[in-house]
Amino acid sequence: MVAGRGGAMNAAPHGEVEADVCLIVEGAYPYVIGGVSGWLQDLIANLPDIRFAIAAIKPSPAELPFRIAPPPNVVAITEIGLAPAASAPRRIPEAVAVRIADALMVFVATGRQEAIATLLDLFAGLDPMPAPGDILAHPATFQRLQRHYRAILPRASFHHYFWAMRTLLGGLLAVLTAPLPRARVYHTISTGFAGLLAARARHQTGRPAFITEHGIYLLERQIEVMMAEWIGDQIDTGLQMERSVRDLRDLWVRAFTSYAEACYDACDPIVALYGENNAVQRRLGAKPDRVRAIPNGVDVHRFAHLADARDPARPVVALLGRVVPIKDVKTYIRAAAIVHDARPDIRFVVLGPEDEDPEYAAECAALVAELGLGDALSFEGRVRIEDWMARIDLLVLTSLSEAQPLVILEGGACGIPVVAPDVGSCREMIEGRGGSDSGHGGIVTPLVNPAATAAAIRQILDDPALRDRMGETMRERVKRDYDHPTIIGAYRRLYGELAARG
Repeated sequence: MVAGRGGAMNAAPHGEVEADVCLIVEGAYPYVIGGVSGWLQDLIANLPDIRFAIAAIKPSPAELPFRIAPPPNVVAITEIGLAPAASAPRRIPEAVAVRIADALMVFVATGRQEAIATLLDLFAGLDPMPAPGDILAHPATFQRLQRHYRAILPRASFHHYFWAMRTLLGGLLAVLTAPLPRARVYHTISTGFAGLLAARARHQTGRPAFITEHGIYLLERQIEVMMAEWIGDQIDTGLQMERSVRDLRDLWVRAFTSYAEACYDACDPIVALYGENNAVQRRLGAKPDRVRAIPNGVDVHRFAHLADARDPARPVVALLGRVVPIKDVKTYIRAAAIVHDARPDIRFVVLGPEDEDPEYAAECAALVAELGLGDALSFEGRVRIEDWMARIDLLVLTSLSEAQPLVILEGGACGIPVVAPDVGSCREMIEGRGGSDSGHGGIVTPLVNPAATAAAIRQILDDPALRDRMGETMRERVKRDYDHPTIIGAYRRLYGELAARG
């Protein structure tokens, strides 16, 4: 659904309307369909009596089209571009500029939390509020950058260092100086720049802030930085997180670590979708008494009307997901080829858009042709899943990374077993949380392993009774642990508790 810009959507954040909850999201809602954006749309729509403001963080001030139409209870959207807009800098008093530059460098380099409060106090004393470009262009900032460069990266290119720091400081300044939506509670969906805005809101307003992490943003950024080809002056150390030699990657990792520490320090509670990620949050500095897990939920009644439309003579195996590298569709295709040699009656489908990474989608299509699967595997594009669920015998995921895949819950609600890699909460959903849990709702496989994936597919589809038992196990587990109204109720209660606390 495509949304326009108009009416209450663009209400001034310091106008008369105060939201009950400000949702802070980076690089997703309302510019992207699916994933976190879909989760937020569902949450907002199912809490119609709660007024939401959206702080939508995007790469630059340039306009991005809304690809989701916010529900009527979204009373304001504030868009924050991270890259400084080009403009002639306004003058800032020298003494104030020096203190701002010092606090910026302290925070990015060390993560000391008092630097955030110092910056907010300094900005509060300026009228008008400076733009990020005003601060970045000031000689005091340039002098501190030179000093920092000589201290930590004297062998690197100053050109590369300068533009890296301009990006990091520009984003930091953007979220510290942008208009702050008025709300009783601030809810961020990640650390990073969104987490910084939540930390700012907590310091500046005294209102409660909390976080729900679908994945662990800091770890994702660390991996991205370690593998990045766009960061100059790299010393090849592979994917090691701890290295004795400094280069620009250390600079990026330290900055994102500082941003995560600021977010965790300000947020209570610190929510993950499942227990293992709570352990990661604690390891990254979250206070143990603040972490908790609230899983995603699925409306099992949404699929209750579907009649079984499976064809025993032509079983259907489906991968539901975007055709992008992170979903590792090529492993799925190779597994399908192995199964096809022994079971040519099985049909394989990929249900998901192919336009996000056309080059990768073309490579997948070429692999299908190369393996002779043209009549056995098809790409169906973006689909309405209700039109397919009743026809699917087995769901397969081959993703390199997941948090808590909604597709497993949706399939489970329809009694469909699943084969999935050991990433995110896949094992917990398939095998249960232990204790009183019994029975598996599918098979967990190693990553990037077509042979193991193919063997799991054969094991389930060669034994219809096993397939039915696993499907029923998934159905009952989803009803018990991932019921959508229960999850929505958990957020309703949490918002109420925090608003009362504030």
